[in-house]
Amino acid sequence: AGVILSKVIDKVGGRIIVYGTPAEETNGAKVILAEEGVFDELDVAMMAHPADITAKSGTSMALYPLQFTYKGKTAHAADAPDQGINALNAAMLGLMGINALRETFREADVVRVHPIITKGGDLVNSVPADVRIETYVRAKTMEAIEATHKKVDTALKAGGDAVGAQTVIATMPGQLPLACNNRLNELFVTNAKIAEPNVAVKDAGHFSASTDMGDVSHLLPVIHPFIGGVDGFLHTADFHVVDFKHAVLLPAKAFAMMIVDLLADDAELARQIKAEHHPLLTKEEYIAKLDKYFQ
Repeated sequence: AGVILSKVIDKVGGRIIVYGTPAEETNGAKVILAEEGVFDELDVAMMAHPADITAKSGTSMALYPLQFTYKGKTAHAADAPDQGINALNAAMLGLMGINALRETFREADVVRVHPIITKGGDLVNSVPADVRIETYVRAKTMEAIEATHKKVDTALKAGGDAVGAQTVIATMPGQLPLACNNRLNELFVTNAKIAEPNVAVKDAGHFSASTDMGDVSHLLPVIHPFIGGVDGFLHTADFHVVDFKHAVLLPAKAFAMMIVDLLADDAELARQIKAEHHPLLTKEEYIAKLDKYFQ
């Protein structure tokens, strides 16, 4: 899209910036960029994501990452286990506590908690004294995130308390839920059908993954459509492109034409969308929310 627009920008005016923003669902590159003010000069923003359907933007899950370290006491695992404090046992009890909580998660909140043990000990012959868990807490709203992560914190800390281990909890900003602009969505649909007349553009509705585009959507008008032409599950080795024209050229053409529409006639449409849009957070409110999650 950027290459196409570079050929016509002198005729339509305006300014287009192409950003490389990796790690959109995990480490949240856009969260860092937004905090640093990289998006402050933008009026609208758009990105596309491959999927098994072509669809206009829907809503997404909020994401809150948590890291837990259990600090126990090492000892000979066979000769003196009574002298140790088993941090792995603490972790297993904590994980069972999370599983016992699952029936309390409301279906309307679409809660997902999916922990992994990233360190289970050092030597088989020693009582594990340093065990670590990472997990994401996801939900449809930030209110549900707040309620759920406190339950998860309590469950995992209880595992440490049960065996006498110290539980250290570290948190950081994750991603806010996606909220896209309806007029930009419809403009995408119109141009996608021009780029590929036979394309069926569905409504993505709510999807249970997360994206750091959610953060950007709280600050300015955005879209995050899905583009088909791929096969296999996302984030797996089986994922691959099966229709290059649809997966790559369709979004490039649709986005380029969208931007020409936005900038035409002294950017009349872009100015309307910007004037009608009410940001969910000011930049100051956004930074304050990020800061609250650092613990």
